[in-house]
This record gives sequence, structure tokens and C-alpha cells, in this order.
Amino acid sequence: MKKNNKQKETHFDNTECKVNQLELQGLEIGKSRKIIVKNDGKVNSSDAGFLLLQQVEQKHRIIEKLSDFFTDNRDQEKITHSLGALLKQRIFGICQGYEDLNDHERLRDDPLLQYICGRDNKTPVAGKSTLNRLELGHELDEKLKDRYSKITWDARGIEDLLCQLFLDSFEGPPETLILDFDATDIPIHGEQQKRFFHGYYDHYCYLPLYVFCDDFPLIARLRPSSLEACDGTEEILVKLVGAIRARFPDVRIIFRGDSGFCRESILKQCEILKIRYITGMAGNKRLLEKIDPQMVKAEKLFGKSGEAERVFTRFSWKTRSSWSRNRNVIAKAEQLPGKKNPRFIVTDIPAEEGDARSLYEEVYCARGDMENRIKEQQLYLFADRTSTWWMSSNQLRLYFSTIAYIFFVHLRKTIRQVSNDEIRIMSSTIRLRMLKVSAAVKITVRRVWISLPESFPWWDIWIRTSRAI
Repeated sequence: MKKNNKQKETHFDNTECKVNQLELQGLEIGKSRKIIVKNDGKVNSSDAGFLLLQQVEQKHRIIEKLSDFFTDNRDQEKITHSLGALLKQRIFGICQGYEDLNDHERLRDDPLLQYICGRDNKTPVAGKSTLNRLELGHELDEKLKDRYSKITWDARGIEDLLCQLFLDSFEGPPETLILDFDATDIPIHGEQQKRFFHGYYDHYCYLPLYVFCDDFPLIARLRPSSLEACDGTEEILVKLVGAIRARFPDVRIIFRGDSGFCRESILKQCEILKIRYITGMAGNKRLLEKIDPQMVKAEKLFGKSGEAERVFTRFSWKTRSSWSRNRNVIAKAEQLPGKKNPRFIVTDIPAEEGDARSLYEEVYCARGDMENRIKEQQLYLFADRTSTWWMSSNQLRLYFSTIAYIFFVHLRKTIRQVSNDEIRIMSSTIRLRMLKVSAAVKITVRRVWISLPESFPWWDIWIRTSRAI
């Protein structure tokens, strides 16, 4: 009887071993060899990039400063996961590509994440339910009595922090700062609070307002799509310009936006603040008549070359009723194959600082890069995950995405320095090459041993980046 029991026991172990492995055939790697895939390797983390993110945090204290604008009313003697650990886990998770709270049910067992969140070895970090309580907190100025929440946050304080982190990123006073304003849509697929249909985008959506300077986000304000794209611009300009000049009194500031920001109130606010502006401007019949000679010239040049031709002009202009004074308009009269393509911008940048062509092509058109930064944040850092019912919770998610993007701003800057490459690397590329790296983690009393693969193709850049941080 004992012998039979032993044989059955051995047979069960062999069966279980085969269940936990995968046999692949037909891959033509070696016709006499089978490919056996198992998950018993010594690698126990697929996210060695947590180390780089933690180094950025230690240097710039981004999440530590962010936590100052949260109020944790939980009983501190009974909690398991501190507020700082929750913020770090959520934001680092976004950086690593984990967009949903459900992802943290498995991510909570990652030994690297446990270590940098201050947990003991093999002690899980927070799960989705605890993180959900963090996200469903509410702003300090809201009086919401219909839901349970003990973690509150200060929206204006977090918004001010974004500008502060931007100013802290400079080693010395900059000469010129260009503030790019733009609005975009975040589609809504449920019955979220302040849900409206937007005619231009042709769906229900939010209409967040972003402000970038180069690739650094200064404002990420979630708004209902019932507002105009430029709503709130004047107030934001006053706040940003005041904060920038308090740190750098002599810096030259330029406001830049598309035609949706060409409003009398905004241009006048720029003039009051004594900053330059350059914005798009919608065309009309009077403007088209004004540049008719330039269009004729562009047509003649196109007839000779057979290629697209541009003719630029600059002139003083005043609208019939909306503008309070004359302003300088730059027009591009362009003839393309089969059609005309006139465009207009308004600016108060003096002619001695650039001719009409250079101001249009080199200064104004450069705002297109900001649109790439917005797409990058929404596509790869999940700024569009506004699926909670409450507007305030969706705003908090947008802030988490923005803070995560700041980590990539610092990583990108360092990578470009150590590689002597001026190419602007996308956050998705940084994540793929530098953050999503497998690692074997061994924690002892005196050491934390972390082993990356010998075949890791970006090891040279990875180690130089880590040392530079």
C-alpha cells in the first residue's frame, strides 16, 4: 500500500510539472529540439525601471512635494499603506505602463516596488481597493457628503506645484520662455459628472486646458466641454507670469496659442503683463482682400516652379469691433497644387526680432510640438482615463498622469546628456528601452542585489543615466 501511494504521489508531481510549462513546436529554430517554456527563472521583476524612477524622486522630491497637498484623515495607527507610498505606487505604475487600478493586484507583489515603497521583503503594496480610496477622494473646497472619503487634496496647490517643479528644473535664469496654451478633447463613454456634447469633436467629452513650456507641463486643468477652448487663460497667465518673474525677474516671456486664443481679453492681458504674444488668427473676407497681391505673386511663383510657394507680408490691422486697438498681423499667402492656403497670425514681437517668414515658420509653427506632447501624455501616460463619475476624481487622475510625465521630462533630459543626442525621445520609447527591464532581486540583511540581463541592449545608456541622476 505504501509503495502504491508513493507511485501515485510521483505521478501527480510529474503531471503538475507539465501543466506549468508550455511546449512549442514548428518554430524552425532547431528541428531536433523542442522549445519548453516555464516560469521558474530567477527573474522576479519585469520593472527594473522602478530604480531609475526612484533615483529621479530622490533627486527632485516630486512625489514628496506632491504629498504636501494631500490631507490624510485616516487613523494613522491603523493604516498599512502610507499616503506617500500610495502616491508613489500609483504614479510609478503609470510610468511603467499600468493604466488601471486592477493592474496593481498583480503589481503589488513586485519586489522592487515593495522595496521602494518601504515595505518589508515579500510584503505586498496596496491593492486596487486601497488605491481606489485615494483616487475617489475630493478637493478641499468641495462639500460632498454623499460618499465616504478620508483623503482630500488641494487642486490649486497641486497646480501651483507644477509651476514650482518647472522653475526648479533650471540651473540658471533662462533668457526666453514660451508658454504654449492649447485645449483638446478627452472622450467620455459613460454618464460622468459635467458631461456635454461637443459639436466640433462630435462626441461627449471633457475639454482639458494644457500649458507647456518646451516639454514641461505647467497646467493640466480638466474642464467640461461646454466651455470655450480659451476659458480661464487670463487668470492662468496672471498666475504663471507672476510665479516666473518672482524667480526670474528679467526673463522674456512669450504667450503662444492657436486661433482659439486670439481674443481681445487675452491679448490685452498680455499687454498689461508686458509679455509678448503670437497667436493664430481666423481669416475673413477683409483679410483675404488685404493679401490679394501676395496671393497673385504666390500663384505666379507656383506657375514657374510647379511646387508650393509662400509669400509673407506684415501689416497693421484692427477688427471692426472686437479689438480695442491696431495690432500687427503676419499673413502667409501660399499656393499649393490645386488650392490656395492663406494663413494669419497676430503678434507684438517687433520686426527687428524677426521678419514675417521667420516669425511664422520658426516661432509660431513650433507650437505644433506642444500638440505632440499632449498626445504623448494622453496616449502613453493615460491622461484620458477619466472614467470615474466625479469630476474631481478625474481631475486627480489627470494630475497623476501629468506628474508621471514630469519623471519622463527629467529622464529624457538626462538620457540626451549622457548619449550626446539632441533627438527628443518619446516617453513610450524611454519606457520600452529603459524601464521595462527584467531583473532578479535578492534582499539580504546588508544588501539588495539586483541583476539585469546580460543581453540587455541598452545597458550602457541605462547605467550612465543612473549615474548621471
